[in-house]
Amino acid sequence: MRKEKGKKQPTWRVFSLKELHAATNNFNYDNKLGEGAFGSVYWGQLWDGSQINQLLPYGDYLQIAVKRLKVWSDKAEMEFSVEVEILARVRHKNLLSLRGYCAEGQERLIVYDYMPNLSLLSHLHGHHSAECLLDWNRRMNIAIGSAEGIAYLHHHATPHIIHRDIKASNVLLDADFKAQVADFGFAKLIPDGATHVTTTVKGTLGYLAPEYAMLGKASESCDVYSFGILLLELATGKRPLEKLSSSMKRTITNWALPLACEGRLSELADPQLNGKYEDVELKRVVFVALICAHSRPEKRPTMLEVVELLKGDSKEKFAVIENDELFKSQPANDNDGPAADDGSDFIWEEREPKQVAKELQV
Repeated sequence: MRKEKGKKQPTWRVFSLKELHAATNNFNYDNKLGEGAFGSVYWGQLWDGSQINQLLPYGDYLQIAVKRLKVWSDKAEMEFSVEVEILARVRHKNLLSLRGYCAEGQERLIVYDYMPNLSLLSHLHGHHSAECLLDWNRRMNIAIGSAEGIAYLHHHATPHIIHRDIKASNVLLDADFKAQVADFGFAKLIPDGATHVTTTVKGTLGYLAPEYAMLGKASESCDVYSFGILLLELATGKRPLEKLSSSMKRTITNWALPLACEGRLSELADPQLNGKYEDVELKRVVFVALICAHSRPEKRPTMLEVVELLKGDSKEKFAVIENDELFKSQPANDNDGPAADDGSDFIWEEREPKQVAKELQV
């Protein structure tokens, strides 16, 4: 892989396995930040900042996060290569920065900037949720920042990039709670002129656009759908899928849409906000989220339009959304179908569209 020409300083480099063992204290369990289907992520520190040409913000060392793939396989190798390739070619304030990678023997590791406030998921549903650190202003900044990062992938990266796994655990938060969209292992490059690519289904239950889950058609609009679910999650504090009983479940959109139609927006706000939010902004977020998560792809806005709408820069476009037929009064229905056995973070990997369609039928 070649670094981009025209850069005054390299933005990433190749690490040796020995360096990363030292940085993470031999991948010590106490350094582990999290674990997923791909493997584990560890906190670490680099003592020689000159190696990556950056002034060190934490005294004489730089904090990093190291993703270590669990086992080597052709599939893992592909996801590793895709993520490194995409991270090496993109640079945006709301996309997680690549510090480097290591490929020695069967070891595959990716090095990123460390995000002190971990993920959005940890603050909405995880061990940080009780601390109530996400006030309304921070939530709005996270919504707009993550939207800008995704808009860069869709509209400014060359070629355009579909993320395919937009969700709360893939929005990381830096020391100032600025959003950093992460995890590009499922991403796809879109050739110029192509409207979509047909592929095996990857992603997370609860965030998958219907046309992608059923037909395997991946496009920028699929990311828009996932972002709409993420926006609702951010505003309401609810998970994308909620189990009502052992046999019944409800999607966040089926819960939120009737309330939005009836103007009962205060019932949608995360109780942890204690009523401390801007009414106009809450309405904006909820309506934009629901139109993003529209079942018909052609009704969804682009991510550039989403950024504009969230910032309140286009009252005319928002008025069009408000008057969309989607928001005509709909009766609430608490019992929306049989529950899925898996939580909202279940990963669909390498599923054929027909197989996913069968498993998602409710």
